[in-house]
Amino acid sequence: MNNNSGNPNTSGGGATPSYSSPPPPVVTENLVSPVVTYVLIAVTTVIYLLQLGTEKFFGTDIPALLGVKSNELILAGQYWRLITPMFLHGSPLHIGFNMYALVIIGTGLERRFGHGRFLLLYVLGAIGGNVMSFMLSPVDSLGASTAIFGLLGAEMVFFYQNREIFGKGARRALQNVITVAAINLVIGLSPGIDNWGHLGGLMAGLIFCWFAGPKLHLEGGYPSLSVVDERGIQDQVLGAFLVILLFGFLAGMKILGVV
Repeated sequence: MNNNSGNPNTSGGGATPSYSSPPPPVVTENLVSPVVTYVLIAVTTVIYLLQLGTEKFFGTDIPALLGVKSNELILAGQYWRLITPMFLHGSPLHIGFNMYALVIIGTGLERRFGHGRFLLLYVLGAIGGNVMSFMLSPVDSLGASTAIFGLLGAEMVFFYQNREIFGKGARRALQNVITVAAINLVIGLSPGIDNWGHLGGLMAGLIFCWFAGPKLHLEGGYPSLSVVDERGIQDQVLGAFLVILLFGFLAGMKILGVV
């Protein structure tokens, strides 16, 4: 007597056909190495060491003296101060927190945005944040958090616009990034933190990514599919133009004394 009770594919001594589900499709995505993220970290770290060195040997933080966001000096024509604060920091904790955030957020974004688009996003976030601070905060400020908030804004839009590709993972990622941004904005209400700069960076990242961030779709046939970005250089130019137009207009209003 044959006992086949332990084998789900046999019954009563006779074999029944075995059905197996088809293998999942192989999906390929063209990702790049986060080179720009690490270069930004290296450059920012070197500049901070220069800050420490000049403070020690000359008694003055020369890089900060030349590049901090100062409303008075911007109004005097030193417009580069709407960009340079993103490379300057006020303490080891300050730079440590910002560079940690850049690693956590920047590496994933750069892999999908590509080197040039990611660098453009980072700079636009810094400009947007510094312009908003220039308009609404009289206090001198410095730090990469304007650009970091630009990355947060871009990440929100990226997962929202590609929610069909990422499925439930997009919803979780979107909830996480919104939570992180909200917590940091609440922390930014503390004295000594330029929350206007954070909001401006967030806005710049949202706007740029809405028009220029990767918009993904699947191409190919089962079982080999590819994730393709349908946006090109012209979309990046449009996104950058809109951010520069908006924040350039706001900065111009401030310079002309309209606001």
